[in-house]
Amino acid sequence: MLNRTPGMRCNPVQGAMYAFPRIEIPARALDAAKEKKQAPDMFFCMRLLEETGICVVPGSGFGQKEGTYHFRMTILPPTEKLKLLLEKLGQFYTKFVQEFS
Repeated sequence: MLNRTPGMRCNPVQGAMYAFPRIEIPARALDAAKEKKQAPDMFFCMRLLEETGICVVPGSGFGQKEGTYHFRMTILPPTEKLKLLLEKLGQFYTKFVQEFS
């Protein structure tokens, strides 16, 4: 489901309780993060939390390659709740990209 959103990619999750999606962050969002003295992935994660209540962890804490942006999320909620969460996440990401493009 994460791979259905343009600009968001995730390897298949096999036997783990976490997903580590990669996201593209528009240049204007990179600038906004810099103004707030935040890493771009932290900026994204904070906006996600503030606007949707979805809590994920910035990928910079997990050794992501420089110049790439990820977040880590738990995928343990019941299937129906997880589907709703992923839909909400996709909607937020689409809006985020539009806002900063």
